[in-house]
Amino acid sequence: MSLFRAETRRLSKRRFTRSFVIIALVVLGLIAGGTAYTHEKTTAQTRAAAEAAADQDYQEQLRYAEQARVNCKKNPADFGGDCDSITGPAREDISSDQFLTPQFNFRQDFPAMVIAWAALLALVAFVIGASFVGAEWNSGGMMNLLLWRPQRLRVLSTKLSALLTWLFGLSVVTGAVWTGLFWLIATLRGTTEEMTPGAWQSLGLTGLRGLGLVLVAGMIGFGVASIGRHTAAALGAAIGVIVIFQFGLAIVLELAQARFYDAYLLPAWIGAWMAKSYEITDYNAPCDFSATQGCEQPTLTITWEMAGSLFAAVSIIIVGVAMWTIRRRDIT
Repeated sequence: MSLFRAETRRLSKRRFTRSFVIIALVVLGLIAGGTAYTHEKTTAQTRAAAEAAADQDYQEQLRYAEQARVNCKKNPADFGGDCDSITGPAREDISSDQFLTPQFNFRQDFPAMVIAWAALLALVAFVIGASFVGAEWNSGGMMNLLLWRPQRLRVLSTKLSALLTWLFGLSVVTGAVWTGLFWLIATLRGTTEEMTPGAWQSLGLTGLRGLGLVLVAGMIGFGVASIGRHTAAALGAAIGVIVIFQFGLAIVLELAQARFYDAYLLPAWIGAWMAKSYEITDYNAPCDFSATQGCEQPTLTITWEMAGSLFAAVSIIIVGVAMWTIRRRDIT
C-alpha cells in the first residue's frame, strides 16, 4: 500500500477525527433545524391571518388611545393638558408584514449559511490537522515511520497531501448536502425565486472561497503542530492568537485610537475573504465634510484578493517552516 493511501486511511479511521466530524455535523444539523423551525412559507392563508392580526392590533391601539383621552380629560395635568393630541395610529401604520413568520429566501439568506458552514469546517480542519500530525510526534509514531521511510520531507508532505485531500472531500460532500438541505428548506418554508445563473455563480464562488478557508485552516493547524511537535502547540497558538492578538490587541488599539484598528484583527480579513470585501470605518479620525453627503468618516476597504494573499502567505510560511524543521532538527 502506498504511503498516501495509508495516511488517508489512517486519518479517516482515527476515533478523534470521526468524533469531531460527527460533532460538527450535529451542529450543522441544529443550525438547519433551527432555520426551518423559525421560518414559514408565506401563503394566502398566512397572509390573511397576518392581516387579521394587524386589524386586531389596530383596534386595540385605538382603544388604548381612547382610554388615554378619557384619562386625560379627568386629569389634564398628568398629560400636559392637550388631550386632543392623543390619537391612535393610522391603519397603514400597522403593517401585516410584522405579524408574518419570516420565510427563508434562498437567494438572500443562504450566503450567510455558506459562511457558517465554512467557519465551522475551518475550525474542524484546524483541529484535525493539528491532531493528525501532533499525535504522531507525541506518541513516537513519526519516529517509527521514519525508520522505514527515512525521506523526511516526503513523509511530511505526503501526510499534508492526505490531510488536504481528505478535507477537500469532506468539504465537497458536506457543502453539497448543505446546499440541498437549504434548498429543501427554502422550497418548503420559504422561496427559491430569483435564483438566476448569476446568483448560482455567486453562491458557487462563495463556496469555493469557503473551501479555500477550510484548506488554509487545515494547513496552518498541521504546520504549527508539526513545528511544535505536539497537538497542544497548535491549540495553544490558536488560543494565544484569539486572546492576545485579537481581544488584547483590539483593546490596546482602541485605547490608542489607532486608525482603522479593525484591519489588524483576523475577523476583518475572514469577512473580506468570504464576503468579497470588508469596509472599515475610522471613527477616531476627523470626518470629511461634503456639501451633499455631510460629515463622512474615512473608510478602508479590504478586498478578497488582499485577504487571499495574506492567507496564502501565512500558510506557505508556516508549512515551509515545518518542512525546514523536520529536515534540520533531531527526530528523537
